[in-house]
Amino acid sequence: MKHAMLRDLDVSRIGLGAMGMSFAYTGAGTDDAESVRTIHRALDLGVALIDTAEIYGPFVNEELVGRALRGRREGVVLATKFGMVSHAGGGANILDSSPANVRAAVEGSLRRLGTDHIDLYYQHRVDPKTPIEDTVGALAELVSEGKVRHIGLSEAGVATIRRAHAVHPITALQSEYSLWTRDPEPAVLPLLRELRIGFVPYSPLGHGFLTGKIRSPEDFGPDDFRATNPRFTGENFQRNLRIADEVEAVAAEAGATPAQVALAWLLAKGTDIAPIPGTKRVSRVEENTAADDLALTEEQIRTLDGLTPPEGDHHNDEQMKMIER
Repeated sequence: MKHAMLRDLDVSRIGLGAMGMSFAYTGAGTDDAESVRTIHRALDLGVALIDTAEIYGPFVNEELVGRALRGRREGVVLATKFGMVSHAGGGANILDSSPANVRAAVEGSLRRLGTDHIDLYYQHRVDPKTPIEDTVGALAELVSEGKVRHIGLSEAGVATIRRAHAVHPITALQSEYSLWTRDPEPAVLPLLRELRIGFVPYSPLGHGFLTGKIRSPEDFGPDDFRATNPRFTGENFQRNLRIADEVEAVAAEAGATPAQVALAWLLAKGTDIAPIPGTKRVSRVEENTAADDLALTEEQIRTLDGLTPPEGDHHNDEQMKMIER
């Protein structure tokens, strides 16, 4: 597989997001053996960027990834995230990036992942109660101690990125970016290029919608977070089906699957971009990694650039409040 550079961090240009193996999606946590096989198959195919977070479960996804990487840690860029679990008693879904919480979080992640260092450690969401300078200062100490190799941010806005980068170099930003979520394009992507910060798009397949496999809200259960996602509910869902159909048309022309087309479009945006499509199935990781060999024509890229805009935000109201704009 070809590689991308996130600042000075060399990664496979297609990674693997592990969240859905344990959390948020229908069927999560029901077949850990297949999830481990999926991680192993990804490694065999050259995927060298594995992404998890302490909030996924919470904690169980890091444990799963740790088990899967036992004996195969070398050569893997292991990324995890902190800041959505308060270890001072607040618990899950409480934003806390205080220096003390950073310290507590990293020790737990290291233990669950079965490693002595984290290659890329992200602040999962910006904590409005803690100055970003304090958070990055604590992370810089972890870098000097060897517990963390590189620092990342997730869903941070332009001002926060600049302030963080002034304290310690930021290696990567992780935010949602795909054919139907273009939010980073106007301001964030130009800033990343200016500061030489790499970009890791999560949900590059639009939470599965861009694969064309989801044709009804009944395709996922009530415990699936998409059940409250505005793009997957009500009239928005039906209107957004035309986007999947437009991607399908390009895929038919390219002789590829819609998922491969969606990933190839992202890869064409630069050598400093490394999407992390998530899956818990071997067959899907094989399909996704094959996008590494797909070269879209300029006309196909223009067609995809001009897709019908989606109806609805890409997260529900509660989740959108945690995203800096």
